[in-house]
Amino acid sequence: MEKKIVIAGGTGFIGRYLQKRFQERGYNVTIISRQSPHVSWDCPNTIVQSLECADMLINLAGKSVDCRYNEKNKADIFRSRTETTNILGNALLQCENPPALWINSSTATIYRHAEDRPMTEEGGEIGTGFSVEVAKVWEKAFFSFSLPKTRQAALRIAIVLGPDGGVMTPYKNLVKFGLGGVQGPGNQRFSWIHVEDVFRSILFLNEEKELRGVFNCSSPNPVTNREFMAQLRTVMNKRIGLPTPKWILEAGALFIQTETELVLKSRWVIPERLERAGFVFQYDTLEKAFGQVLSK
Repeated sequence: MEKKIVIAGGTGFIGRYLQKRFQERGYNVTIISRQSPHVSWDCPNTIVQSLECADMLINLAGKSVDCRYNEKNKADIFRSRTETTNILGNALLQCENPPALWINSSTATIYRHAEDRPMTEEGGEIGTGFSVEVAKVWEKAFFSFSLPKTRQAALRIAIVLGPDGGVMTPYKNLVKFGLGGVQGPGNQRFSWIHVEDVFRSILFLNEEKELRGVFNCSSPNPVTNREFMAQLRTVMNKRIGLPTPKWILEAGALFIQTETELVLKSRWVIPERLERAGFVFQYDTLEKAFGQVLSK
């Protein structure tokens, strides 16, 4: 029988990588997207047909948070996550043979700014502010569905590192042009995960049938911003990296239409549930991750 995966919002950096890796394993991959020629969000019947007899649904849909948090963008960020999640949940309810597993993206930003201790799924403290509210509403929409035939897992994904796009492109450019010093105070924690371990954690959750609920999708070895930039300069053979104080970051964020939270919030997240269940990270250290990412 044909192996089938559906990836909603699968045209971005993570989605493209997952599509490639699943296809290499012999899966037929269907993408739901607003972009042609994929299955459209405006065709609910086609979405139901795509989900019938699929092995797994992975939802990554949502407007990028790499923008200014004005009222329009904030509304779009909320809507793009909750509406797509609700569309998928309602489609699953109509399936005769729905996927056995629904994985929904969430974010490690749900936790508070933490420089004092790491945040786990059970012991972590939920933060405050716009990004946290987005994550809370997103997860609430996801877990509002009662699906007797479908297991549900929300991945609180940290900053994803990988070749061919993502956050590594701007970071490499900063180092390349001599601006790869600390950003802001430099003590803020940088929780990260290699995109291959995102893929592998999804495979792991698919295989471990008893696992459900919320999972921190993050390397077990987060670093500080200072450590991250220093290691990146080392592997790129750049000895000098000018620091970027907070006021310059604020001005630069306004210029390129983004928010400083993306680099200044301290995300200290540990994947306690995945490790306790026996998952072993292929890229557990930044050294290993950079070795792969920068070799491409």
